[in-house]
Amino acid sequence: MSAADGRAATVRAGHRAVEIHRPDKILIPGDGTGAKDVTKADLVAHYRSIAPCMLPHLRGRPLMLERHPDGLDGPRFMQKNTPGHYPEWITRAELAKEGGTVCHTVCDDAATLLYLADQAALTMHRWLSRTDHPDRPDLMIFDLDPAGDDFGAVREAARQLGGLLDELDLPSGLMTTGSRGLHVVVPLNGRHGFDEVREFARDVADTLAAAHPDRLTTAARKKDRGDRLYLDVQRNAYAQTAVAPYAVRALPGAPVATPVAWESLADPGLHARRWTIADAAEQARTRPWSAIMRRRRALGPARRRLAELS
Repeated sequence: MSAADGRAATVRAGHRAVEIHRPDKILIPGDGTGAKDVTKADLVAHYRSIAPCMLPHLRGRPLMLERHPDGLDGPRFMQKNTPGHYPEWITRAELAKEGGTVCHTVCDDAATLLYLADQAALTMHRWLSRTDHPDRPDLMIFDLDPAGDDFGAVREAARQLGGLLDELDLPSGLMTTGSRGLHVVVPLNGRHGFDEVREFARDVADTLAAAHPDRLTTAARKKDRGDRLYLDVQRNAYAQTAVAPYAVRALPGAPVATPVAWESLADPGLHARRWTIADAAEQARTRPWSAIMRRRRALGPARRRLAELS
């Protein structure tokens, strides 16, 4: 990153030069326990280094951007509509919403990723479908949301869910969320509508919760969950989003949502914020999802297998 003065710098991404304004601006203050301040320059450096691993999970997908222009101490903006001042070379997708449309930003290249970092978009939340077929998801997500801080319960729930998906012959990837829990991501062939995908995901979650009623629940209301882990499938809906792989979370220490191998569940040190902006790129180079995301499935055979198990 080359700075022309104390207020701006330029970083190259492919054949484009992206201007970074106020690179020394602190976006995530240190938490007093050893975590250092994270500046805009740090954010840009993270997304620049991790772009080859992250972009395949972003291309062609509408985004919701979590922006913190004044850092964590300032207001948060959940941005869906693309501002008019964004460069014309950034891809946009105008998609239907109730009563109108929204012009979503789509991150198809490294230059866009760095531009969004300059806009203090700490976290990218992606749709589960693509712009060419927005009503046909090619991802199904289970969000394992613990009631407290017992991450051992999250690891155990992930093992059980992964085992059930294996029985259904559905490939799946595991990801730390950088926040509280884990996501289990299933690649689909994009031929099913959101209602069908969500119904199937709910049936899978209900099956697992019925087998472990003292530890797992699908109750949407917190008051009905008690201290049980919530198997959340509500993200499987049109215009809903999930945190993108390798996105930085707006939390002290700058944890990063990070794909991991299933074998990582055996590591007692695994937790939702295990990787941060300081070391996520090293984990990304292991590419734990490289084969999984190419194995896209239809739900018909899995639905029949699930019925046999129930």
